[in-house]
Amino acid sequence: MTIDQSLTSQERLADLDLDQLRQLVGLVEYDHDRDPFPVTGWDAVVWSVGNATQAALFYQVVFGMELVAYSGPETGNRDHHAFVLRSGAVRFVLKGGIDPRSSLLDHHRRHGDGIVDIALEVPDVDRCIAHARAQGATIVEEPHDVADEHGTVRVAALAAYGDTRHSLVDRSRYTGPYLPGYVVRGGDGPRPERLFQALDHVVGNVELGRMDEWVDFYNRIMGFTNMAEFVGDDIATEYSALMSKVVASGNHRVKFPLNEPAVGKKRSQIDEYLDYYGGPGAQHLALATNDILRTVDVLRAKGIQFLATPDSYYEDPELRARIGQVRVPIEELQSRGILVDRDEDGYLLQIFTKPIGDRPTVFFELIERHGSLGFGKGNFQALFEAIEREQAKRGNF
Repeated sequence: MTIDQSLTSQERLADLDLDQLRQLVGLVEYDHDRDPFPVTGWDAVVWSVGNATQAALFYQVVFGMELVAYSGPETGNRDHHAFVLRSGAVRFVLKGGIDPRSSLLDHHRRHGDGIVDIALEVPDVDRCIAHARAQGATIVEEPHDVADEHGTVRVAALAAYGDTRHSLVDRSRYTGPYLPGYVVRGGDGPRPERLFQALDHVVGNVELGRMDEWVDFYNRIMGFTNMAEFVGDDIATEYSALMSKVVASGNHRVKFPLNEPAVGKKRSQIDEYLDYYGGPGAQHLALATNDILRTVDVLRAKGIQFLATPDSYYEDPELRARIGQVRVPIEELQSRGILVDRDEDGYLLQIFTKPIGDRPTVFFELIERHGSLGFGKGNFQALFEAIEREQAKRGNF
């Protein structure tokens, strides 16, 4: 499958041309036939939240996502409310338990608002599951069809780190709004202003000593390749440290950085996450935008708080020499706290929100790529120092 064939098969990417997608998510050519676990791209990020009705409104009003589908008691679903929201190629499914026996409520009691399922779109569910089973994966949902008047979806699911799972979805024979059991649902008022267009990567935090185990899981079970590695001084401050490796699907459209804590003078951000989340889970989602300045301005005006970057970061002559020319004056980045990094392929702009829920766990990254396929290695120290300042305010450092 060529990149062009892959893109034209996905209606949700119809408004982005190939050059935009390369910039947003770093696509590469690859041989689909040799991939033991071919992945087309992201399908959905499924959340368990304490109040799905309010969360859906929050993501519409603040993050500019569009409500497109719904499942709940009115559709025969007595277990939970589920709201499907879209922004470009990004799909969030927000679920809140209704039945006191709902597993979603159990998940929320353990973890707070968090990600239950990082669902992937695949061209052949059975082929992927057969390979995963042969490699020893835990299959939590066997391949099966779900159907309604809009067609048929083939689905299955694998267990991943902690209570996270990966659903595998083939919706090539389906024209409905999301999945059978969901109905079209739109928000009231005009269509919201789109602030981001694609999901760049999802970061997972795992326990001390288990990062390599999960890297092997993605290599062996899902055919992902190693893309980057950050250890030692790459990803440490005076007080705390972590280790990280990045795995990517064959076409590089799906990227998973995996973090584990490292020994330091004080508790790292990964230690804090594991404590408050109650185990491993998805730490943050990177949302790709083609205008990070506008996105940050809109989100900040709507109350989203970002990690602060000191002026000394922008005044560092080594930074200015390293990054060279970027599309906006560095003073514009400084006024918003946006970080910048350059590698051999180009540069990127990025910024991180503070945690979005009551627990200091899940947060968002906004990223604008200009050729760079990296993750902002040059910004790691500034980022982690900013996180440490927030940890200290919470008394958790």
